[in-house]
Amino acid sequence: MVPNSVTITEVQAAQNRLLGIIHHTPVLTSRTVNERTHSQVFFKCENFQRTGAFKFRGAYNALAQLTEAQTQKGVLTYSSGNHAQAIALAGKLLNIPTTIVMPDDAPAVKQTATRGYGAEVILYNRYTTNREELAQSLAGDRNLTLIPPYDHPDIIAGQGTAALELIKEVGELDLLLVPCGGGGLISGCAIASKALLPNCRVIGVEPELADDATRSFQSKSLQTVNNPQTIADGARTPSLGKITFPLVLHYVDDMVTISESAILRTMFFLWERLKIVVEPTGVLATAALLERVVTAPGARIGVMITGGNVDLTQLAQLKAEDNL
Repeated sequence: MVPNSVTITEVQAAQNRLLGIIHHTPVLTSRTVNERTHSQVFFKCENFQRTGAFKFRGAYNALAQLTEAQTQKGVLTYSSGNHAQAIALAGKLLNIPTTIVMPDDAPAVKQTATRGYGAEVILYNRYTTNREELAQSLAGDRNLTLIPPYDHPDIIAGQGTAALELIKEVGELDLLLVPCGGGGLISGCAIASKALLPNCRVIGVEPELADDATRSFQSKSLQTVNNPQTIADGARTPSLGKITFPLVLHYVDDMVTISESAILRTMFFLWERLKIVVEPTGVLATAALLERVVTAPGARIGVMITGGNVDLTQLAQLKAEDNL
């Protein structure tokens, strides 16, 4: 049965809703990467999106469709950082009060930016508190609309606009590689890709230490992970969602995982060779290609770079620990 929670119609509607609001992010190429992979690679650079990540697409699309009553009371979400910033900025632009539940060990740069957009930030200990339960309790007590970070039709549709932009700009693709946390981005991008390019394979990439989506894809039953210690903080989600899981099963062709060392190597490679700042989660798809976990010689390959909100103060420590 084809999931109908989100279709290409909703993704296209989101694209129209976002016109003039989001940045049309650049697509970069690299002769070095092409030679290394024996393919033609197109990097969709969502690290240049507003708030520094693709998350703003879904956040604005969701908040822009709230009722007047919901708008006046405000919204609440939970996030390690990028969705938090996205909801905070979307709320500021739409004059909607925002409350964000964030782990107390979230990168300082993400906490600071979220507060800077005007949101109230409530910190919690990820090792002792269930963020979903805390968010639901707070939303109920304060009568706020809960906008989850990935398991929401409007969030998924908004994220899918990144693939629409990429395909419109570069044309035919044989393969699309997408980082995966909770599955919002890969669900939206897979829906868009399969509608426009039915023969384009879509592969999701997540850290080895947070491989719940890969195990879920392979077993066809929802798997979970508990506070994985990956540097890719955007992929620390406990599982795919009730909406994203069936969408991933239907539209995605494969799922693979990447080691922590590969994430770091790829991040520094992109910094040094493409001259762009990308956070660990943002390089997952690129790592799968450069580390030859996924190979497609002669293919036209789209790669989603999802964000650039890296905590610079942690870089030296990370590099030293991995002996890079």
